[in-house]
Amino acid sequence: MPTTEPVPERVPAPGAARFPVVDPATGEAFDEAPDQQPDELDAVVGRARRAWSVWRADPAARSTALRAAAEAVEAAGEGLARSLTREQGKPLAESYAEVARTAARLRYFAGLAPRTRPIDDGRPVRSEVRWRSLGPVAAIVPWNFPLQLAAAKFAPALAAGNTVVLKPSPFTPLATRMLGSVLASVLPEDVLTVVTGREPLGARLASHPGIRHVTFTGSVPTGRAVARAAADSLARVTLELGGNDAAVLLDDVDVERIADRLFWAAFRNCGQVCMAVKRLYVPARLHADVVEALAQRAKTVTVGPGLDPATELGPVNNAPQLARIQQLTRQALANGARAAAGGHRQDGPGYFFAPTVLVDVPPDSPVVTGEQFGPVLPVLAYRSLDEAVEAANGTGFGLGGSVWGTDLDRAGAVAERLDCGTAWVNHHAELSLAQPFAGVKDSGVGVAGGPWGLYGNLRPFVVHRPPEA
Repeated sequence: MPTTEPVPERVPAPGAARFPVVDPATGEAFDEAPDQQPDELDAVVGRARRAWSVWRADPAARSTALRAAAEAVEAAGEGLARSLTREQGKPLAESYAEVARTAARLRYFAGLAPRTRPIDDGRPVRSEVRWRSLGPVAAIVPWNFPLQLAAAKFAPALAAGNTVVLKPSPFTPLATRMLGSVLASVLPEDVLTVVTGREPLGARLASHPGIRHVTFTGSVPTGRAVARAAADSLARVTLELGGNDAAVLLDDVDVERIADRLFWAAFRNCGQVCMAVKRLYVPARLHADVVEALAQRAKTVTVGPGLDPATELGPVNNAPQLARIQQLTRQALANGARAAAGGHRQDGPGYFFAPTVLVDVPPDSPVVTGEQFGPVLPVLAYRSLDEAVEAANGTGFGLGGSVWGTDLDRAGAVAERLDCGTAWVNHHAELSLAQPFAGVKDSGVGVAGGPWGLYGNLRPFVVHRPPEA
């Protein structure tokens, strides 16, 4: 089924609309991407549906094609990584890691297949549960991990026998378009199509009657709008809507031993991680030590353009997000908080915000109760563990959380009290390809990752047969 020769991507017609792509390290446009219009989706989805009739028929060919896709991504790693850093801003080493994770996910799902399950209910009837694919899937991806989150959506969907229409954020369209071109060399035509454009393209894709599953990562308001749009055609939805992850430090924690891990759990990718530590609860007697350790790292980490090999922390991805981070920080400082490090935009071009550690933050401050999604960490003191757990759970989000301490059994018992989809002990935001990933409350619906991600792209089909004579 896979082709062996590269397949050129569909090039927009001469004079077709385009939009600028900005380098967040400079704040200046450096390229353009096609601004495809909503009325173009009918043809795209129609081709995806026709391709589905062949793609779903041969599981062995799908597995072979996905393994070839993983190899193609690895071969194109340097170009993909540099394109990703240029438009997203993250350090180049992190972009290489994202490309590697994209290939690994393709390879992992190439090895998964649904199992036919017999039903034994005591009746003299042979019944089996088999699995069928859904049809064209819409994958709508944000700008923080464009390739990795795209693969988290399209790899299980393709492995299940669906076709995919993939829409990246207009802030980060280029690496995804390149990825689509790479995959077109090993996948049949129209099995995976990348569309780029500004709104209302995403809204139209989510509501398109030919789409049978919408998988979306982004904000809560947009996720609710996606769910409403998909409801018109009764399409399945999987929504990962971010988090406000809390980390709770216990009174036996070794501050210096965990300080680096804790810092990067909050500030990796400039804090633009759904599962980043976004609130830190510390015993009152350790509060000053923890703040000092984190502030020292925030003041000395190397911040700069992602293409600079010395850079450890890149810029915020886009101007609207930078403005949000500035507003949340100013509001906290105006309400009595103090910046132990940072607290301001860095001088010079680009969307750089100094890594910020906030103390004396009012617990009802939006930087505590909401999702800042940037390089700003509020550190709050607590006097009783019950108080800390209640505060950690006192949010509309429920994606992840962590507990840090020397007594692992005690830390594990506290972690079980967190109201979230994944809880870690002495680390944060580490996931394997084989485990489920899901949030509770406003953090979304549906499950990604592992076999759960595969079955989320399938529907059961039951066959009843009379007993053998």
